[in-house]
Amino acid sequence: MRIEETYVVGLAVRTTNENDQAAKDIPALWQRFFLENIAAGIPDKTGSELYCIYTDYEDDFTKPYTTILGCPVADLSQIPEGLTSHTIAAGDYTHFQAKGKLNEGIVYQEWTGIWNSGMQRAYGSDFEIYGEKAQDPENATVDIFISVPG
Repeated sequence: MRIEETYVVGLAVRTTNENDQAAKDIPALWQRFFLENIAAGIPDKTGSELYCIYTDYEDDFTKPYTTILGCPVADLSQIPEGLTSHTIAAGDYTHFQAKGKLNEGIVYQEWTGIWNSGMQRAYGSDFEIYGEKAQDPENATVDIFISVPG
């Protein structure tokens, strides 16, 4: 699937899947995002969906990477203090969907399947989109896009 260039502004954390560190860091990132109402302070949003981006991989998914939780924006001219920006490059992505109850770990389960699939990955920007279909936590659909070699 071809994805067009997308700009995102949000909060970032450097983490790793080693020693289950990401299982602590990423939920803490989500908690801070909502507690501090970060989305309300992001200017020029182009939509209401949330993007959770995985990028700046040191090697592959077993090594350190950066997670950014934020909103899509029209451009990167206004980045509020304390936030970061990221450009999701235009390119080829493989699309997955996590469906079910969010509190039952559907997104993590989908990622586990991706990690164990042996698929060729570009390790550019991989991301989840929490849009309208993810609003009902009991019956959510979260889109996951994995960057693949072009």
